Amino acid sequence: MITLKEALTKSNEEIAIFKDELEKKAKDSALNAYVGFESSGEGVPILIKDNIQVKAWSVTSGSKILQGYIAPYEATVITKLKSKGMMAFGRANMDEFAMGSTTESSYYGATLNPHGTNRVPGGSSGGSAAAVAGGIAIAALGSDTGGSIRQPAAYCGVVGMKPTYGRVSRFGLGAYASSLDQIGPIGQNVEDTAILYDAITGHDEKDSTSADFESEDIANHLNTDVKLTIAVVDSYVESADEDIQKAFAYTVAKLSEAGHTIVHKELSNTKYDIASYYVLATAEAATNLARYDGVRYGNRAKSSNTEELYYHTRSEGFGEEVKRRIMLGNFVLSSGYYDAYYVKAQKVRHLIRDEFNAIFEEADLILSPVTPSVAPKIGASKSALEMYKSDMYTIGVNLAGLPAISIPVAKNEEGMPVGLQLIAKAFDEKTLFDGASSVEKVVGYTK
Repeated sequence: MITLKEALTKSNEEIAIFKDELEKKAKDSALNAYVGFESSGEGVPILIKDNIQVKAWSVTSGSKILQGYIAPYEATVITKLKSKGMMAFGRANMDEFAMGSTTESSYYGATLNPHGTNRVPGGSSGGSAAAVAGGIAIAALGSDTGGSIRQPAAYCGVVGMKPTYGRVSRFGLGAYASSLDQIGPIGQNVEDTAILYDAITGHDEKDSTSADFESEDIANHLNTDVKLTIAVVDSYVESADEDIQKAFAYTVAKLSEAGHTIVHKELSNTKYDIASYYVLATAEAATNLARYDGVRYGNRAKSSNTEELYYHTRSEGFGEEVKRRIMLGNFVLSSGYYDAYYVKAQKVRHLIRDEFNAIFEEADLILSPVTPSVAPKIGASKSALEMYKSDMYTIGVNLAGLPAISIPVAKNEEGMPVGLQLIAKAFDEKTLFDGASSVEKVVGYTK
């Protein structure tokens, strides 16, 4: 597969031919990574997650309830892509409303992992990661609320990056949990991911949470030889399985040999991350998804009155996981439970952020697992809680609003990829990408 860097040097005529070949290859693929083949204008084709608005496209967030919805406007990231010689091409499959870690909850059916088609690609940006890993997309955009870019990138053996909250505009992103959501890039390597990140970053007046920082030119100034102080969290590694532990130890040794300083630090038990995240995320989801009622968007169930309309539309339109999170969210926001759960979770969120910041007083980056295991088999999660635990290493980053990147570092004996993540302090994406480039260089991962 041609890299994004290479593709940007091609002529419009060469790219048009390549786009047609790519579409044929994607349609012939059995991965179920694409759920639509729309394209917008000219430029290098970038696969777009199905919750990012592209004007005149069907955009459904992987849900039955939004079937028939056509986007009336363009997300800011799409406008930025076009200004950098790229185009939106194809809609990537995803967990319904980005609620899931396997892409199995999609209305369009499960996406398959190209490294083992009996395994999940991760979620919720599973289609984006699987397509890049499977050679049917040059690069892709996803969204990350609790690990939804980094986790599928790790499972599929590609690079996936979650920017600092506010660094990339959320205007035009279908909301799941507004204080946690971020759009980010997925690429074949660190440099491609940095190119795509550079293209979409920057302040946006249309997004009230957008940070007023100048865009950076990171991709053209990557420093693979920088020497950094990298913190490792031993308790995180101890709770992962043997495949992850071996890959982690190997990577730490290689980084140390390359001249990086390794320091050992601790963070609170991940159960606090999981508990606070699933209180806050579900509360915000219950509020955001209240708009899908059969009146304003998408599908409308046949009903004889307004009460029936709301009930039947939402009962028939939402999948089981979405219903579960809406109910949890309404519970924690209800009278008598708001202070006990929601307010307390917000306080814990601040403690989590303070813990990260304390580490960054001594270290440039934190290295941790992305997932507790390699990609599980399709249907292996026997309960919602089991699925939630797969995000144990990623959700703290979203709660703290930090940037992080997943880099493939090894494969297990079955050929399944292992990814590790680097975490940086807020708005220090330059150091994050430099560190990721160094990891990529020293581990020598091959697809």
